[in-house]
Amino acid sequence: MGVSAESPVGGTIVTPARRRRSGRTGTALTWLAVTPFAAWAVTRLAGLERGAIPTQIMTATPYAAAGSLIPLMIAALGRRRAAAAVALLTSTMLGFSVLPRTLGVAEATEGRPFRVLTVNLLFGRADARAVMDLVRELRPDVLNTQELTPGAVDELDSAGLKELMPHRVLMAEWNASGSGIFSRHPMEPLPDALPELEGHNMPVARLALPGGAPVEFYDVHPVPPIGRHAGAWQTALEALPGTSDGPVRILAGDFNASLDHTPMRRLLARGYKDAADQVGAGLIPTWPANRRIPPIITIDHVLVDGRAGVKAVSVHDVPGTDHRAVFAELSVP
Repeated sequence: MGVSAESPVGGTIVTPARRRRSGRTGTALTWLAVTPFAAWAVTRLAGLERGAIPTQIMTATPYAAAGSLIPLMIAALGRRRAAAAVALLTSTMLGFSVLPRTLGVAEATEGRPFRVLTVNLLFGRADARAVMDLVRELRPDVLNTQELTPGAVDELDSAGLKELMPHRVLMAEWNASGSGIFSRHPMEPLPDALPELEGHNMPVARLALPGGAPVEFYDVHPVPPIGRHAGAWQTALEALPGTSDGPVRILAGDFNASLDHTPMRRLLARGYKDAADQVGAGLIPTWPANRRIPPIITIDHVLVDGRAGVKAVSVHDVPGTDHRAVFAELSVP
């Protein structure tokens, strides 16, 4: 029913209640668009994700940052000031979380060159010749592998890896648990570097690099945070040591985590930096590869001791596996 009033020039002015109801509906719909992104931003900023599903969703934070601009435009065009203010704060928080990953530059840190190539082989199915093509092209000091099977070791050696990287610390298995470190330089295993953990093998080695002190290298592959494994995933990331005054530590592999996960950010806070993030390549996705859909999330990383420098990072497709290989060119003191 409309509201009427006497006009000073005669007649009656009628203000439809329908218009007010339409305004309230528009406001409600605007808040409905703004609120999920605001909750996402608060969860990301405060590290509030809990359980398997929220943890998996958090990998999509870069897309949420871009998507948060839509409710901001809706609120601004609708002249709904409170909603626009919240939407602007949301986009700002998500933007500051994500955009720095595109702004890094190569570091000019002096030191010994150290090249790392890491790849998840998908139950050993990755094309061994393609892997060897990358080894010959990029000349890594270390080839770091996850889901390494005994059969994959044989295939890589047949393709020439045995001659190029004769030193190795391997924990190969006929399943996803296998892992292994191959090196051009002498290595010794450090079996007590990590506590016994549920899930995949994570070998650790001390590399005798020429020209200086050795480097400690960790092959990282926690179980994915799916279902009941979410707790084991978090425990594995928390078990990784921080940096120390001793040997430089490099952590590389399939972390099953992005830089938006709280355990990953806590690990970085223990003295590391993400190599790709340092050189502006932190948003290049690494999974899933070789599928109908392109890679969408970044869960393969090379983390470096704060004393090391990062000169370049590149990501490479390898047929036969659902992960892209990550190559990092570093310099260590």
